[in-house]
Amino acid sequence: MNVEHTSAPRPYIPALAGLYEALSGWSWPLVRAVTGLWMMPHGAQKLFGWWGGDIAQTAGFFSQIGLEPALPLAYLVGATEFFGGLLLVLGLWTRPVAAATTILMLVAAFKVHLANGLFWSNGGYEYPLMWACLALAIVFRGAGRASLDARIGREF
Repeated sequence: MNVEHTSAPRPYIPALAGLYEALSGWSWPLVRAVTGLWMMPHGAQKLFGWWGGDIAQTAGFFSQIGLEPALPLAYLVGATEFFGGLLLVLGLWTRPVAAATTILMLVAAFKVHLANGLFWSNGGYEYPLMWACLALAIVFRGAGRASLDARIGREF
């Protein structure tokens, strides 16, 4: 289906048009950075023992639910969350990191949280599935202009 747009939609509050225009370039970097920033503490918890977590505890949990080899996977998950999150914030190697994050969050949603139902308040899959969708959007869109990928002029 080919849909042509001859002009941008008019804002409901015309006085805000200038503000919207000034801030619109920051919407994508905000999505990418928040996605990365919210992933990093989960990795820090696993890798560095911050906020009461540790790698052995993570590996033990992985082993209980049948994710093997548990210890290497725990390190991979922690590294993807922490270092991958940092790379998303910076916008460096954005698409492959976002693809890895998408896979990680889909596994979390369907292997760990699915049995708890949809709602996150019950440990359900809505939260990891939301992060998987955001990461997938980043795979589709790339880093955008406010990124190290754009700065160096290279993108995977």
